[in-house]
Amino acid sequence: MKKFLLILLISVFVLNVTGQNLDQNYIAYIERFHTIAIKQQKIHRIPASIILAQGLLESSAGRSRLTIEANNHFGIKCHNWDGDKIYHDDDEKNECFRKYRHAEESYEDHSLFLTSRPRYQSLFQLKTTDYAGWAYGLKAAGYATDPGYAQKLISIIERYNLHQYDTHKGIFCSKEEHQNNKQHQPAPLNVREVYKSNYIKMIVATDADSYASIATEFNIPEKKLRKYNDVGEDAMIKKGNIVYLSMKKKRASRANPVHVVQPGETLYGISQTYGIQLISLYKINNLAFNQGAQIGQIIKLR
Repeated sequence: MKKFLLILLISVFVLNVTGQNLDQNYIAYIERFHTIAIKQQKIHRIPASIILAQGLLESSAGRSRLTIEANNHFGIKCHNWDGDKIYHDDDEKNECFRKYRHAEESYEDHSLFLTSRPRYQSLFQLKTTDYAGWAYGLKAAGYATDPGYAQKLISIIERYNLHQYDTHKGIFCSKEEHQNNKQHQPAPLNVREVYKSNYIKMIVATDADSYASIATEFNIPEKKLRKYNDVGEDAMIKKGNIVYLSMKKKRASRANPVHVVQPGETLYGISQTYGIQLISLYKINNLAFNQGAQIGQIIKLR
């Protein structure tokens, strides 16, 4: 009886709650630059996932002033730089940053920056699939002053399934590859992009999606799909919602032990972001099932 009431309470609680969105700017950035990251991995043995995650984080997915005005995707400062420069407030006011002619030059310089400095040399003993080791190694070597830098990189990699590019099996391909593929296909196909969060397959809902349509598309009973996503039978999908295609886990990955609640976030949204069953999130944090998230609250994820 207690178990039934528990499930009922959770179902009622999430009926009117929406999922956590994936950032469409991040997705667009990945589509645009993943082939450059893969190329850099092949040449310099830096994981493509790490390159992309750093680019996303340092450039605010291509929207930072340094990126827009200087094609500087990695926040690299001048440091014996003879090329063009741009000045920008960072740790101190009016600091000197490198300016590039195009994005690919920035990606190449980022690789040379890591390969040419002794403090990063130990990283190249790691496998290119060990993105967690690279993330913590970069932080330990002093790439960034942010104490949460490694966890942020790992979170981006796992949320957007960037580690797929470390084995060159990405779901995106270049315009040239698209053109070549068309020659061998009878008609163009609209392929659904499948990501992973906490190693669980998931998609991002579009305007045309519903739980029923997604259930049909992936051959999953709608009742099960709703259970996977902790929603009741009346819940509706909105564009940008995360939809899991199998059961979420009871805890987050080791790289994501906690989450600090930001404005507008809900416990349900947090559970969707990190691929955790909502009931587990409540249990881990000893929360009452009618309790919501508070701004600044530290939520344990495992």
